[in-house]
Amino acid sequence: MRGFCAYLFTILTLRASLADEHDHKYKDNEEVVLWMNTVGPYHNRQETYAYFSLPFCKGPKTTISHYHETLGEALQGVELEFSGLDITFKETVVQKQYCEIELTDSVYKAFVYAIKNHYWYQMYIDDLPVWGIVGELDASNGREVDYYMWRLKKFDIGYNGDQIVDVNLTSDAKVKLVPGEKISMIYQVQWKRRRSRFGVATRSISIRVSFSIEFTGSPYSIRS
Repeated sequence: MRGFCAYLFTILTLRASLADEHDHKYKDNEEVVLWMNTVGPYHNRQETYAYFSLPFCKGPKTTISHYHETLGEALQGVELEFSGLDITFKETVVQKQYCEIELTDSVYKAFVYAIKNHYWYQMYIDDLPVWGIVGELDASNGREVDYYMWRLKKFDIGYNGDQIVDVNLTSDAKVKLVPGEKISMIYQVQWKRRRSRFGVATRSISIRVSFSIEFTGSPYSIRS
């Protein structure tokens, strides 16, 4: 079994900033869209599925002010799905429930399978890719394996002027999966002014989760 340990780890990835018809500029309190992309096992990154093929729930927001093909879609030939989370430029969101997952028998089994196979998911904010982990397992009691899901997504978004320059995701608040129970999914958004400027090879993403995997080779990276 791959080793899991309780400490914070960060992956930093740089990529070139390639603009599409969206100019990557925002006014205060303007809508920022979180797109959900794919989910799949970390150790076989060619095996990917649509994010909502797992029984995740969506946020309450049902419409967006505009739609444009993102860089991620153009490069990967995929159609991203709106998360339903309400995020606006430079507006803080204190921890807020956005949906609830009922662990029916089929839903429970789907998430247990994903956690057993170390499923990761990918999202996009302003064309910046962001990765998170579905959950983790714990076999330390020696009797049975417990499965946990991360229910809190903490977004720290860096900005300079009217543009987003980096995105940091922290997965937190794990909860044990119990058939028949309900899980409240929550999110949090903080905005931080950065000195770095928007431009080629300057934008970055970072992932923080409350565990680590024994990686072989390089972690996720994106090449321009």
